[in-house]
Amino acid sequence: MSGRLHAVAAANEQIVADGRYTTDAGTTVQVGPALAAAMAGTVSHPPDETIARPRPVTDRRAAFEVTGEGSLQAAGRLHRDGATGIAVLNFASARNPGGGYLGGAKAQEEDLCRHALLYACLLTAPDYYAAHRASTDLRYSDRVIWSPDVPVVRGADGRLLARPYPVSFLTSPAPNAGELLRRDPAARHEIPQILRRRAARVLAVAAHHGARTLVLGAWGCGVFRNDPHEVADAFHTQLAGDGAFAAAFERVVFAVWDRSADSANRAAFADRFGPAA
Repeated sequence: MSGRLHAVAAANEQIVADGRYTTDAGTTVQVGPALAAAMAGTVSHPPDETIARPRPVTDRRAAFEVTGEGSLQAAGRLHRDGATGIAVLNFASARNPGGGYLGGAKAQEEDLCRHALLYACLLTAPDYYAAHRASTDLRYSDRVIWSPDVPVVRGADGRLLARPYPVSFLTSPAPNAGELLRRDPAARHEIPQILRRRAARVLAVAAHHGARTLVLGAWGCGVFRNDPHEVADAFHTQLAGDGAFAAAFERVVFAVWDRSADSANRAAFADRFGPAA
């Protein structure tokens, strides 16, 4: 499996170099200008940067969905439904662009980089990675990378698309709760506060750049071992009721893919945002 995924990464890097690709049907697709714009538009927001409070984009609260989709499966569905301003949260590595993407690793960030040309955009934000590499703090920071209208070039089956479509990405690391608490059990009480603050930062950056439709999910609930109820609560505090971002977006999908039909991660979000579809 990792060999095949490694080959996909290599093929994607050739697409980046060429600015185009050829589908299985023989259609040549140009992506160079769109990718160049996405790379040029990528912005790394430092944690101490002031971002204005969002203006309401709707007089109604956002519509929530909880699904068992992957992040880009949800984004593709939203695109086909005519949604605009789609932005996906990248459950990011703090220290390595794309995580283990080039080596064929399997996790959400790597999957995003295989299906969209996100990796090239992440390379334009070296300050994000340098800051985290310079620190041993596993809480990581509230830095967020915004990458606009990145071409999605592969479908769910991994095949190249005849019609790539644009999705923006929010790259932010959840705290590495599992390893942090192994080293310092007394830090347990800090985790919910960190998640709330960082979720607010992600949403602030999304609103600042005009995102209207978000794809979020079980951020940091895999290898980083964050409690899915705490992650769901962090977003619920900001997006529901009188939250600061309750009217900042039109639609928010919590795409919580899991091999298990009775996923504990998905159930945690369904408890907060409604039954899973």
